[in-house]
Amino acid sequence: QVQLVESGGGLVQAGGSLRLSCAASGRTFSTNTMGWFRQAPEKEREFVAAITWSSGSTYYTDSVKGRFTISRDNANNMVYLQMNSLNAEDTAVYYCAATTMAQAVGVRSARWYNYWGQGTQVTVSS
Repeated sequence: QVQLVESGGGLVQAGGSLRLSCAASGRTFSTNTMGWFRQAPEKEREFVAAITWSSGSTYYTDSVKGRFTISRDNANNMVYLQMNSLNAEDTAVYYCAATTMAQAVGVRSARWYNYWGQGTQVTVSS
């Protein structure tokens, strides 16, 4: 089993920044890719970004490219999401996810991930 705990959410004004953290524990060696997803009220959960533990390859949804940066700290089993230039459309619960799938072909799909954190709320005021 893998446990994921997110932190760093909060209330921020439009144009501001936040950094989300995800602490992974347990059988983290079995995971290959870490992702961030978000879910706004009455909307489906959507992919935000992902990163592979080994090579550090990154993937982003178009709406956050150039504003968000995903990174990892392999030694401490941490994954981060630096979010800049936030706007009201970024308001959502943000979830950290981990997958044991060896290939990255499905990283943009929530079904690709085996483990999920409890989520952290990000609210951007306009």
